[in-house]
Amino acid sequence: QVQLVESGGGLVQAGGSLRLSCAASGRTFSNYFMGWFRQAPGKEREFVAAITWTGGSTYYADSVKGRFTITRDNVRNTVTLQMNSLKPEDTAVYYCAAKTTRSDYDRSHSYDYWGQGTQVTVSS
Repeated sequence: QVQLVESGGGLVQAGGSLRLSCAASGRTFSNYFMGWFRQAPGKEREFVAAITWTGGSTYYADSVKGRFTITRDNVRNTVTLQMNSLKPEDTAVYYCAAKTTRSDYDRSHSYDYWGQGTQVTVSS
């Protein structure tokens, strides 16, 4: 079992930045492939970014590529999402998630563990 707790959400103006963090506890953090997803009201949960076990490879949705950066710290058991140049359409609840394999990394159903989410609101 892995417990995930997100933090860092809030209200920001368009063009601003936020840094989300996800703290993991329970099993060995470095055994898990980590992802960030988001869900806006009335919409399905969508993939944002993912990172491999050692952080050697990262993956991004086209909508955030060049603006968001995912990193991880396997000593502190955290994964972060640095979000720059935020747009109103980035408004959503952001979730971190964990899985043991890379397959279907952009599909929410493939993840085994989820945090409770943190709200990000970008005003225009």
